[in-house]
Amino acid sequence: MTDSSERPLAVFDLDNTLADTAHRQHFLERKPRDWDGFFAAAPADPPLPQGIALVLEHAEECEVVYLTGRPERCRQDTLDWIAAQGLPAGRIHMRRDNDRRPARRTKLEILRRLERTREIRVLVDDDELVCEDAERAGFTVVRARWTAPSAALENAQEREGRT
Repeated sequence: MTDSSERPLAVFDLDNTLADTAHRQHFLERKPRDWDGFFAAAPADPPLPQGIALVLEHAEECEVVYLTGRPERCRQDTLDWIAAQGLPAGRIHMRRDNDRRPARRTKLEILRRLERTREIRVLVDDDELVCEDAERAGFTVVRARWTAPSAALENAQEREGRT
C-alpha cells in the first residue's frame, strides 16, 4: 500500500545517465577487464547536463532516489560525486560487492520493493534492458539517450553483472 502523505519517488541511474563514463570505458575494453580501475576513475566523471537537469526538475515534486549498478564499495565516492554536482541528497541503492546478477534483475527487484510503500513517478536509466523490463512491469521510464552507447558497458551490465 502506498503512503499518499509522502512525495512520489523519481529514481535515477548514475553511469551514463548523470555521470559521463566515457573517460573510463578503456578499463572495460581490455582483457581481462580492469574493474578496480574503472570504478576508481568514477570520481572524475563529468556530469551529463541533460540528466542533471532532469534530477533538478523532478526534485521539485519528488524525492530523488539513486539506483545504480555500482558496487557498494563505491558508496563514499558516489556520495561525494552527487554532492559535488549540487544534486539533491537521496537514498542510494547499490549492488552488493559480490552480486553478479544482470542489472535488469537487480534494479527491477529494488523498484518493486520501493513501490510497495511509495509511488514511483519515473525511472531514468540508460540501460535498454533495464528500461524494457521496468516498462513491462508498469513503471514510467525515461531513456537516458544522451551518451554514445558502449558495447563494453552493456556487456558488463548484462552478462557480467558488474555495473
